[in-house]
Formats: sequence, C-alpha cells, structure tokens
Amino acid sequence: MTSGDGRPHVVIIGGGFAGLYLAKGLRRAPVRITLVDRRNHHLFQPMLYQVATAALSPQDIATPIRAILRRQRNVEVQMADVARVDPATRTVHATNGQSLTYDYCVIATGARHSYFGRDDWEPHAPGLKAIEDALEVRRRVLLAFEKAEREPDPVKRHQYLTFVVIGGGPTGVEMAGAIAELRRYALARDFRHIDPREATVLLLEGGPRILTSYPEELSTRAKADLRSLGVDVRENTLVTNITAGWVEAAGWTIPTATVVWAAGNQASPLVATLGAPLDRQGRALVEPDCTIPGHPECFVLGDAAAFMHQADRTGPLPGTCPVAIQMGGYTARAIAADLAKKPRTPFRYWDKGQLAVIGRGHAVADIWRFHFAGFLAWWVWAVVHIAFLVNFRNRLMVLIEWGWSYVRYAPGARLITGETGEFAARHAHRSP
Repeated sequence: MTSGDGRPHVVIIGGGFAGLYLAKGLRRAPVRITLVDRRNHHLFQPMLYQVATAALSPQDIATPIRAILRRQRNVEVQMADVARVDPATRTVHATNGQSLTYDYCVIATGARHSYFGRDDWEPHAPGLKAIEDALEVRRRVLLAFEKAEREPDPVKRHQYLTFVVIGGGPTGVEMAGAIAELRRYALARDFRHIDPREATVLLLEGGPRILTSYPEELSTRAKADLRSLGVDVRENTLVTNITAGWVEAAGWTIPTATVVWAAGNQASPLVATLGAPLDRQGRALVEPDCTIPGHPECFVLGDAAAFMHQADRTGPLPGTCPVAIQMGGYTARAIAADLAKKPRTPFRYWDKGQLAVIGRGHAVADIWRFHFAGFLAWWVWAVVHIAFLVNFRNRLMVLIEWGWSYVRYAPGARLITGETGEFAARHAHRSP
C-alpha cells in the first residue's frame, strides 16, 4: 500500500474535520499521505439532527472523501477499518489484514456516544454520530406518528406520541427543538385521526441546567425558547433505566416509543491500542504538540484527544468542529516544521465562541464577551454552519432547503426507510 519513493509517509486515520484539514494543510509538503477511513464520506456531524428530523437529506451534509481530495496528488484514500496502531514498530494494522508503515501517524477517529456502562440502552435510545444513526432516528420518529394514526387505544397512542431526548447539551437541545417544530408545523396537517401538535416532547437533563458550557443567562433563555415550542424541559432528572417502551428517570416512569440519546461521548476504541494514558472518556492525554508521550511522530486530534495544556481553561478542550479544524491545521504546520528542521510550537486553541439553535429564528450565541439570543444568533448560526460545509453544492442545497422550509414550514425528506415491523414480518415469512 506504500509507494516507497523516499518521501516521509503520513498516515491519517479518520476523514473528519481534523483529518481533512491536516491533509489539505500538507498539500504542498514533500510527503506521501494515506488517509484511511472506515466510511467513504466526510460528514458534517453538527447538522445530523436536521437529517434525523427530516429537514435535510443525508447527501446535503456528506461528501465523498475521494471527491474532496481528488485534486491533491500527494494523497491516497483507503477505505478500511483500522484495528490497532503499534507505535513501537510504526505500523497501522487494518481488520482486513493489510498494514501500513509510517513516518507520522495521526489518529483523528472522533467519538461515539457513551451510555455510562449501560450499553443495553443503545437499542432503545440511539445517538447521533453517523448517517445511519440519523436515518434510524428519523425512521423511529416518523413511524411513531404513523402507528399513532391507526392506534385506537388512547393510552398506547399517547405512548407513540411521546418523544424523549436525553441530555441537555447542544445536540439534545437542538434535537428536542427540531422534533417540536416537526410536529407543530411540518406534520400538523398530514394526518386524519391524530393531531401531531398534541405530541409530547421531553428533554431530560441530569444536571442543574441545560447547556452547561454556556453562560447561565443563555441557558435560561434556551429553556424559555424550548418551552415556547412546547418542549417539557426537566432538569435534575437523572435517567436510571431505559427499556422497550419506557424510560425511568428520577423516580418517574415515562411511557414512550421513541428515545434519542444525547448524554455522553466516548473516544474510539482505537485510541486505547496506542498504549498512551487515557482519560475517563477514553481520550488520549496528549502533549502540548498533540502527540502521545514518548512518540513525537504520533498525533491524536479532535474528539480522540484530551488536550489539557490551555492555560486559560480548566479541563480538556471541547469535542467540537473548531477544535478539530485547528488541531488539523496545527499538525500540518508541525510536520512541515520537522521537515524544515525547525522547532515545533505548542498548540493553542483560539476559541471563537459557541452556538446552539433552538428552533426557527431562535438560537443562543456565546462569542467572546458577547452573549446574545434570538433571530440574530440564529442567523449567525446558519451562516457559520453553511460555511463549514465542504463544497459548493452542499452549501447551495442546504440554503435552498432551509429557505423553502422557512417559508413553507415543509421539510422535504419525510421518508421512512429501513424495515418496519410489518415489512420485517413479511420478509421473514417468505424467507426459507
């Protein structure tokens, strides 16, 4: 898998923001780059909830990695699942039996949702980290309305029309607001026997307030905006059990057929194969130059890294796109400095602020010393997120979809895909 032409070989594991910005940052460097990802596309994760609530289609927020890097001649893309990395021999081992030797290795594999030791909850409460997750959530949400439409029992109908989002961070807040808008506007006139506007949307947060990384006044504003959309926000409500059809939280049993998990993250298991010290979320505790101790050629970036060296912060840097993008760009400069025989400078994250959307025309913004909410924050959020999309087609399509949705209250991707219970039963009956 290597050409052996004498140039230093950089292996990038992960085609997310950190991996892509690193590869692009090395486009003029005298190196060979192999970018390995288990999927063939780059995904803009912050907008997955828009796919999950039928506002956008998957292709609007995903682009093939090969298409992004096709013009960069020093990059080779490999679709493979990496099993382990051996820093001692500088070798990357894939599950298909192939291996890559490297001069520099970069692990930028992101994170998955964590259920805090209760992995049995995952089948009942999917998270949002991949397109498959978003499509499954969309299927469950839309199917719940379909089942309620033909359910004569009011108790069961109420269960179908109760949606529970667990976790009051940005993903949970955005997801709860999007479901509330879906049932209030887009689906309001589509059914004959139920009124979708009567559906219940619950947002459960185990801590004292939602959006804990934001100033308290913005958390309060977000809570008020969610309640104006009809979302029942419950803080200090720790979930203790999730089973088929039920959620138990703070001594309260909630009948529901649709649960979305947005409460925790855990680094990719690949990070543990490095032999580096890890934090509680399985992230590698990296050095000031984003490398693991004792291996200056092995970088860990983005959600996979616990960077603790920012003097103006307590705790690690957040697992956000801006952090991953800046780490990717920094690593490209660090490798270029090595090639020029110059010393590396420590990585420093420039915090440009944070944004969270609540619904149509409602968002909260924490940008430097400015804290504001409402339509202006929503407009800034929309501009920033469209700008981060990878290519022009994605930006144009999202702009068109959002414009149409904003004017007509009509998301266009309300398709139920996958095997419903009835389809699966018929398919099983025909199978030998």
